[in-house]
Parts: sequence; C-alpha cells; structure tokens
Amino acid sequence: MQAYCMKCRKKVEMRNPKAVTLKNGRPATQGTCPSCGTKVFRIGK
Repeated sequence: MQAYCMKCRKKVEMRNPKAVTLKNGRPATQGTCPSCGTKVFRIGK
C-alpha cells in the first residue's frame, strides 16, 4: 500500500503496514517509510 511521506515529500510503498482504527471508527493503515524510517499514515482501507 502506498502513502505520502512528509519527510521525503513523495509517495512511497509502506513497510510493515498495520491496520488501525481512529477514534471516530474510521479504518486507517500505519507503517514506515522504507527510505527514511518515518511513520507514514493513510486513512481508509
């Protein structure tokens, strides 16, 4: 799954994606950027 990395300023393929649920019940996916190691986040399935 792809997400936007704020540090690299580009879309990257998420490493170690993990499904999470936001406070309002919406699904999201959280992982890390493969090049810089920063957390990346994407709302939705």
